[in-house]
Amino acid sequence: MPQPWPRPEVDSDSRPFWEGLKQGELRIQHCADCGRHIFYPRLLCPHCFSDRIEWVAASGRGSIYSYTVVHRAMGPFADEAPYIVAIVELEEGVRMMTRVVSPRDAVAIGRPVRVVFTQVDDALVLPFFEVTGEG
Repeated sequence: MPQPWPRPEVDSDSRPFWEGLKQGELRIQHCADCGRHIFYPRLLCPHCFSDRIEWVAASGRGSIYSYTVVHRAMGPFADEAPYIVAIVELEEGVRMMTRVVSPRDAVAIGRPVRVVFTQVDDALVLPFFEVTGEG
């Protein structure tokens, strides 16, 4: 029997992110003082240290900044190898580590991607990305 996926630590800082995923929305933070977007969730803006942080819906579009193909995996991911782990830079300027679910030959640095909401199990939705065209 496959092992269950690890559960994220949902706390008051990250709850809006996880709730957004369940609703089909990729949410990131935005600083009301300096105007920059923020990811991963936190209490203070890492750019200007303001506490005037708000949650906004991200476009869900970006490009592949970097990636690797995992050929050997352990634990709950062992049966899924090979799979692609990437750093995606969203249009809003933040980067997030994620999976790319497109075929390996479609993946390249700079390629445009869009978010797809993947229901991992009854309780967990994750933001994976798929390639949308030529880079």
